[in-house]
Amino acid sequence: MDPSRPESIPDPAVRRISLYLRQLEAFSRKDRRTVSSKQLGESLSLTDAQVRKDLAYFGQFGHPGIGYNVDELITKLRQALGTDKTWNVLLVGAGNLGRALMAYRGFESKGFKLVAVFDGDASKIGKQAGPHLIQPLTELGRTTRAQSIRVAIVAVPAEAAQDVADQLVEAGIRGILNFAPVSLNVPASVTVNSVDLAVQMEQISFAVSLSSIGQPP
Repeated sequence: MDPSRPESIPDPAVRRISLYLRQLEAFSRKDRRTVSSKQLGESLSLTDAQVRKDLAYFGQFGHPGIGYNVDELITKLRQALGTDKTWNVLLVGAGNLGRALMAYRGFESKGFKLVAVFDGDASKIGKQAGPHLIQPLTELGRTTRAQSIRVAIVAVPAEAAQDVADQLVEAGIRGILNFAPVSLNVPASVTVNSVDLAVQMEQISFAVSLSSIGQPP
C-alpha cells in the first residue's frame, strides 16, 4: 500500500479494493473484458453503490454504458495498492510457520519478493532455508538498507514478537505482517496487519454455532 494515500480513505474501503482486485483477476483469467459495478458487487455480496463509492476514493474508472474495463481496472487498482511494483520483504522466524510462508508462492504474484530470512535462534543461523541463508537479527539494519526493504513478516512466538518489532522499526521497516498471536506497539508511521489464526477459527466457531441453533443434533 502506498503510504502517501490520503488519510480520508477508510481502511475498510482499502481492504475491499483488494477483494475487487482479486475478483477482477479471476474475471480476467476467464477472458471477461468488462464488468458493471452491480456484477462486481454481486460477486462479493456487496451493493453496486458500495463498489462505486469505494472505487471513487481512488479515481474515476468506469465508462458510461460499458461499465469497467476489467484489465484497465486491474492496472489502476494495482497502482492504487502499490503492487504494480515489486516490494522486497524480509521474514523473521524460520520455524514451521516461517518455512511454510517461505514456500508460499502467492506473495510474488502480488508483487512481494522474499529476499531475506532472520531468526533469533543461534542453532538456525547460518543454515539454508530454501534459497535463503538464515541471518541473525543483528544484521537487520545492514540487510534492510542494502536491499531497500520496507516490509517485514513476523512469524515468531508471542513472547519474542514485540522485541522483534522494535528492532524492525529501528532498522527502517514501515510495514509489518504479524503472525504472532499478540498485539504489537509501534509508532504511528508503521503499519501493522495481524493475522491470528486462532482468532479466525474462533470467529468461524461462533458463526457455525449460531447457524446450528435449533437444528437437530
